[in-house]
Amino acid sequence: MPDKPLRPTHKDYIKLLETTGWDLITGSEAFPVKDQTLEQLLRTTHERNRKGETPGVISNMDIAELTLAEMEKLWEHLGLPM
Repeated sequence: MPDKPLRPTHKDYIKLLETTGWDLITGSEAFPVKDQTLEQLLRTTHERNRKGETPGVISNMDIAELTLAEMEKLWEHLGLPM
């Protein structure tokens, strides 16, 4: 049985902020948000959260889906108010 790949660390995600290929899953198929940078989607999810909306799920098929806790740590890293 192959080893399960390790989840990226917070430092890994910081290095990936400018990479493209990230998608935002919000439950609305009317407005898909695909192939953005991780930073763009973090700013989008932060704004959604600030408005009281569900932030959604940031995912990259090759890497991982970010948990809300991981998003919050990255919002803080980007200087977005908590």
